[in-house]
Amino acid sequence: MSFFFNKTVLVTGGCGTVGREIVRQLLDHDPREIRVVDTNESEIFFLEQELMDHRRHNPSSNISSLCQIGDIRDADKLNMMCVGVDIVLHTAALKHVILCERAPFDAVQTNIMGVKNVIQAALLNDVERVIFTSSDKAVNPTNVMGTSKLMGERLITAANSLKMGRRTIFSSTRFGNVLGSRGSVIPIFARQIEAGGPVTLTDRRMTRFIMTLEESCRLVLSAAEKARGGEVFVTKMPVIQIADLARVMIDELAPQNGIDPSKMPITEIGAKAGEKLYEELMSDEETRRTVELTEMFAVMPAFRNVYEDIAYDYADIVNTNVTDPYVSSPGNSMSLEDLGDFCLNHDLLAPYMRTTIPVSAARPSRRAA
Repeated sequence: MSFFFNKTVLVTGGCGTVGREIVRQLLDHDPREIRVVDTNESEIFFLEQELMDHRRHNPSSNISSLCQIGDIRDADKLNMMCVGVDIVLHTAALKHVILCERAPFDAVQTNIMGVKNVIQAALLNDVERVIFTSSDKAVNPTNVMGTSKLMGERLITAANSLKMGRRTIFSSTRFGNVLGSRGSVIPIFARQIEAGGPVTLTDRRMTRFIMTLEESCRLVLSAAEKARGGEVFVTKMPVIQIADLARVMIDELAPQNGIDPSKMPITEIGAKAGEKLYEELMSDEETRRTVELTEMFAVMPAFRNVYEDIAYDYADIVNTNVTDPYVSSPGNSMSLEDLGDFCLNHDLLAPYMRTTIPVSAARPSRRAA
């Protein structure tokens, strides 16, 4: 029986890329009710219709739903939405680095004060669990967005000392780039290839952690079940070089647009301010308080003595002595061929395919490159 069976789950930011996929996956777990709060009026309407369609097509489903317009900056709204809730999956956030840099006070209001509101609403309503979705940019942050996400993690961990006898467990998940999500590099490269180029790279040396949308959301749900309180779950992900992703996409998509892949220009435009050449999902300091699980790492709170005595007795511990920080580098990145298989096996390029040109027709040029 699913951990979410017959429970009421609130998803904040449920109309975003990650939030919406979490809602879809929750439907397979037979919760009692799915509640969604989001600021996007149109997408709330469409999500509500999608949930109604699910009930029509699955007459045996007893899942009820409640989708409402609301902002996590509004503490009263969150308090109302948390009445009777068992689990909160908090995905609402401002996530765009440059936009947060231009509007830092808004980033604070949403990414920090919004987390505070979620914590207080959960405590007031004796919610069972709260899972906060964080970002690799929270590790040694170089920008406002990453710093606000780090503060969100710290608030979630610290909330475990505020329970006053309540049952609420607060934990975070941290992952990197979700390929194919809104704002990710895949739709940007696809538009550039369709236009005939150039495909723009900030720096050919840049590496990134990647995962699919389905994987990221599945691991958020898994973290909700594993959570003991205060830990940060760091998902295990493969590493790619962004230049390799551009090469794969050019080889696969350029022929769809009648363009010879070898003629597609690639331009290096330089890294943006505050942008790292590599990503960190776990710092060197964090390794000293980390255990490795089957699909993720669990970083224990730095100030264990502040909280109640928590037993981090996960069933799938594979290593209690983690020594290496989790950093992307060219040395541990996927090969060009493996990256091509990853994109195709997970249908990451399918939305941009126009014809049925065999994949093998494009791959020789990639190997040659």
